[in-house]
Amino acid sequence: MSMDWNQLLCAERLGKDGNPRPHDPARSEFRRDSDRLTFSTAFRRLQDKTQVFPLADNDYVRTRLTHSLEVASVGRSLGARVGAVVAERHGLKQHGSEFGEIVAAAALAHDLGNPPFGHSGEDAIRHWFQTSPVAAAAGLGLSAAQRADIERYEGNAQGFRLITRLQMPDNPGGLQLTHATLGAFTKYPRESLLPDGVQRGASAKKFGFFQSEREQFASVAEHCGLLRRTAEAAWWVRHPLALLVEAADDICYRLVDFEDGFRVGELGYAEVRDAFLALMPERQRPTRLHEAHTDGRRVQILRAVAIGCAIDEAAEVFLENEAAILTGEFDTPLIEAGGNREAWAAIQRRSIETIYATPRGVMIEAAGFEVLGGLLDVFVSALNGLQSQPRRSGKLLQLVPAEYLGVGRTPDPEPYPRLMKLLDFVSGMTDSYALALYKNVRGISLPGQ
Repeated sequence: MSMDWNQLLCAERLGKDGNPRPHDPARSEFRRDSDRLTFSTAFRRLQDKTQVFPLADNDYVRTRLTHSLEVASVGRSLGARVGAVVAERHGLKQHGSEFGEIVAAAALAHDLGNPPFGHSGEDAIRHWFQTSPVAAAAGLGLSAAQRADIERYEGNAQGFRLITRLQMPDNPGGLQLTHATLGAFTKYPRESLLPDGVQRGASAKKFGFFQSEREQFASVAEHCGLLRRTAEAAWWVRHPLALLVEAADDICYRLVDFEDGFRVGELGYAEVRDAFLALMPERQRPTRLHEAHTDGRRVQILRAVAIGCAIDEAAEVFLENEAAILTGEFDTPLIEAGGNREAWAAIQRRSIETIYATPRGVMIEAAGFEVLGGLLDVFVSALNGLQSQPRRSGKLLQLVPAEYLGVGRTPDPEPYPRLMKLLDFVSGMTDSYALALYKNVRGISLPGQ
């Protein structure tokens, strides 16, 4: 059984009844998705969220915001390249450029769910739930699936929750993005708890939606015609364009993180040059590098050419494996299935040894465990202590916006939504705000001091 591109490119919007508006060649529904995401508050907050170097003290290295814009740019080119061929192969009414618009929109959103302090922020939330006595008390009454959501807390699932529920919360479906964009966004189309003994591929390493958004993703899967992996769990085959979003992210973070590593002095020019040249066919290697006046400029040129070559390779791998992708048999990241897989792996290994392990970065990430765990302890304790310590708990909860508590600022009586709303509050913070609020509520500093 194979998925159908006509259905996969569904332009209907989650939570919005009725027929989609007439096609506008000047501004497609997928372009509207990008616009909605760009103007969202969650997207703006990415300017103060860690990419590689937490709370960086220079203005060159990337934040999650600049990274997301770069991934969207690469994704648009990659999607359009693939789309032109696929549209002709299958005689589709959609123009190939619409593939690129879907991938670009999904790429803009791909990091929205990341908590403060990067991936260590996800680890900090998991650690808090697994070890804190406050978390143990708050988790009483959770179902096994609900417990798995928090115990294995995942930024990808938080991102899906953000765009389908938390942003524009008065709308059913949140931002009401198209089903195609939401499908392409969901890198891991499965819930947190899978049956024991099932065979898993790359698309099932993590999970992509919480129990609270299970029905929203089921709607996406139905509208896009995604194939179900098993009837025993909410688990589907990836939307094919999710592979392109993943590839755009992989290309950007591996190449651009390496470039940033050079800029902050963790990597030398010769090493970066050789790593980037290894990704380029001989005929595409720049021949006039010596004319650039600085090593920094030469690295920029090499990075730009390497991105172009990586787009070519990822598109070729996708098109060669299109039939297997449409049946769900192909479940490998595109850059790991091409001829340059060893060169990509070498860059990844070196990044882990150097730029992902700088003393300053590791120290700040370690502090993130204290900050996020401390904030969750404080505010979850306040929720649970409204009866026993009304004055202290009431004061602390005044710091929590109403949307993260409940109707009339009354906490939800059920443990799962009550915990999820507090996680929404903490995970949505920027790095700087989380640190400042932690210092304030712990009495380490006072506002304005």
